[in-house]
Amino acid sequence: VQLQESGPGLLKPSQTLSLTCTVSGGSITTDTYHWAWIRQPPGKGLEWMGAIAYSGRINYNPSLKSRTSISRDTSKNQITLQLSSVTPEDTAVYYCVRDTGSFYLDYWGQGTQVTVSS
Repeated sequence: VQLQESGPGLLKPSQTLSLTCTVSGGSITTDTYHWAWIRQPPGKGLEWMGAIAYSGRINYNPSLKSRTSISRDTSKNQITLQLSSVTPEDTAVYYCVRDTGSFYLDYWGQGTQVTVSS
């Protein structure tokens, strides 16, 4: 299984971040798997942002829920992340990750750097 993130690397404050995760070698609708977005700001730990399950059910980190939207395109086997009203505090490496359904993260994308700066 391979996961590849794509999207703009530089945004200005107040813009909306949009990232796409393209999954190959496995279907995003395969039973039990969840597909998560995780980010890591510089010098800080990992932060789970949310995930979409094989069923389409979505869960969000409560601290980000008001600004976050996760969706999927099953025809393209893609997961998307949108984060609105970004600030410099949203600067981070963003990862697309597969969760086996038991909070075990077995496959990671390479990550994509997103910088928010005026």
